[in-house]
Amino acid sequence: MSEKPALPLGKQLLYAVGQLGWSTLLNLIGLQLVYFYLPPENAGIPYFITQATFLLVLNAIVLITASGRLLDAITDPIIASWSDRSTNPRGKRIPFMAMGAVPAAVLCFLMFVPPVRGESTLNIVWLFVMQALFYIAITFYVTPFFALLPELSRNEKDRLNLSMWISVTYALGLIVASQSPALAGVFKGLFNLNDRVLELQMAFGATAVLAAVLMLVPVFTLDERTYSNSQPSTVPLMQALRHTFSNPHFRFYVVADMAYFTSLAIINTGFLYYVTVLLEQPEEMVGVLLPLTVILALAFYPVVTALAQRIGKKRLVVFAFSALSVVFFAVFFLGNGIPFVPKDVQGYVIVIIYAIPGLGFLGVLPNAILADIATHDTLQTGTAQEGMFFAARTLLQKFGQTFGVVLFAILTSFGRDIGNDLGIRLSGVFGFALCALAAFIFLRYREQTVLAEIQQMQQAAKSGKQ
Repeated sequence: MSEKPALPLGKQLLYAVGQLGWSTLLNLIGLQLVYFYLPPENAGIPYFITQATFLLVLNAIVLITASGRLLDAITDPIIASWSDRSTNPRGKRIPFMAMGAVPAAVLCFLMFVPPVRGESTLNIVWLFVMQALFYIAITFYVTPFFALLPELSRNEKDRLNLSMWISVTYALGLIVASQSPALAGVFKGLFNLNDRVLELQMAFGATAVLAAVLMLVPVFTLDERTYSNSQPSTVPLMQALRHTFSNPHFRFYVVADMAYFTSLAIINTGFLYYVTVLLEQPEEMVGVLLPLTVILALAFYPVVTALAQRIGKKRLVVFAFSALSVVFFAVFFLGNGIPFVPKDVQGYVIVIIYAIPGLGFLGVLPNAILADIATHDTLQTGTAQEGMFFAARTLLQKFGQTFGVVLFAILTSFGRDIGNDLGIRLSGVFGFALCALAAFIFLRYREQTVLAEIQQMQQAAKSGKQ
């Protein structure tokens, strides 16, 4: 089969826009869901579900978020297998993305629209069902989306560039999601509202509509058949999954990745609490701090790609994990624990330090590394299972995210209000331990071996065709 043309820059950007859409949805949930249903006293949001705890630390939002994300994790390899084996004439990936985009946006919004205004068991059931359906819909989009990355790339530089662009749009999605409190204030002024819940729901709805439009951009503008060399796989689901986890390079990658995403879930879930409880600042400050983080990271992205080509991706990732562990440790002391520094200034200092390792290095490099591993495996085995590699990564990633959200929600039982904030502070200690663990594990990844063997196999394949 003849080699397909390289993906031009314009098409790379159109592909990356899809990530801007789904990043907006997932970051909206990550930033707002626990806060919306488990609000501190000063949030102006009523209780929609019981705040009672079970077994001392478990509460309803813990159980709901855990069950939804675990269901989502189970569906990842199933949808990946369907996508890998698809013979759809439009391609293996784009048709699945088309099915997931609009339902994911609608269901994301509905998670924030409980049917009863006040504590109710019906609200618990509603949130459970909407969340489960949302994660199934978003998986139809995200898993095939990531599988396209190695399929649209022709070499390590292509994989790194595509990873950079989707990292840019992921970060921009974080900015869009973080503007919800400010957008709620806009709706309050436009419609003379005096209902914090309705203001937020209007903001969430507008954000979801925008996300749906963005997710559909690559669906309608990218012809997968023109640029992807990938062929349908005939490997059954469980065999493909076993093969993926038997890959030694993937194992070290994915365990470190899981530890990182656990810590990331903690900081995303806790960000509003860090601002409003530990720093005692208004919610709108989130809409300033997170964009600042993203802008700093985006400015550093060209440096990341240059450094990665010069000294390797592995070293940068280990450094980033180590730096993040320090940032998390500082969370424990935010507010009154850091003397002589005003609380609002502390917020700026933390996000500035977090931006480069958290979104700069770790926003770009992990996707490129996994694309290297998937490409290496395809060349070595002759079977294209890119979707399963990204699904297996997402499977453990979501286990990690679930654990992070659950852990944070459990910690709130030890204090989540101003003057009673021990639980919020302890989240920083756990984040520190997880990032340090990720750095230690990733030291075992053999990057040079993977890249050298890819180059050898590609050269051998070209020689065989001549």
